[in-house]
Amino acid sequence: MMKDRICEELSAIETSENLKTLLAVESGSRAWGFASPDSDYDVRFFYIRPQEYYLRLEKRRDVCEWMLDEILDINGWDFDKTLRLLRASNPTLFEWINSPIIYKKHPAFDSIMANVNDFFLSKPGLHHYLSMAEGNYREFLKSDMVKTKKYFYVLRPILACRHVLHNGTPPPMLFKELVEAQLDSSLVEEVVELLELKKTSSEMGEAPRRNRINAYIEESLAYLDSEVRKQPAGSPKQPWERLNGIFMQALKLTE
Repeated sequence: MMKDRICEELSAIETSENLKTLLAVESGSRAWGFASPDSDYDVRFFYIRPQEYYLRLEKRRDVCEWMLDEILDINGWDFDKTLRLLRASNPTLFEWINSPIIYKKHPAFDSIMANVNDFFLSKPGLHHYLSMAEGNYREFLKSDMVKTKKYFYVLRPILACRHVLHNGTPPPMLFKELVEAQLDSSLVEEVVELLELKKTSSEMGEAPRRNRINAYIEESLAYLDSEVRKQPAGSPKQPWERLNGIFMQALKLTE
């Protein structure tokens, strides 16, 4: 099983890099719930090293890249980098934390990262998802024949934006949940049909452009762009002292 291989690779990383995995998850289409039969595995993880590693004066890397082949890609962030990004409300970080597919989790992770949503800011999330939707729509969905998977790389961030606007919290990872809560009901049947096509087609599979969905996308992008412009800039809500405390707690609990 692929999960067994992934766990073996994570153990190999821990040994060779002298680190401990805090959380390892699937990101991308598999975690979003619309993987194709030939989708690759995008494993992302947070890790922490022994305390003395953080006391060195020389510059050090705070990422771990373990790209294996076209099927399996493993990348991680050091926990100090993670906390700096958390303070800035990095949307990708919340995606990883909320992934429904977990490969490995340290017993202390939940207590270390309790109340993580306190750090979420709407503005960075809205910008992230809107930019993703606009870029993919502009580049991939205006031809007569389009890659089916690209619809979901536009629709999911649009629905994620709507969730953030309505709730002010990180959006759920599963596309199905976003469809149920945020998609115009008149489009649900067609989008579900398209989703089934995507799940049974190659990653490179193409199909005729869906004009009704394209019209919804264009209308949504215009609406969201207007709404995002109205949002206050926002700034980190949490003091560095709290993040320093989380980091020290993590070092103690993972000794």
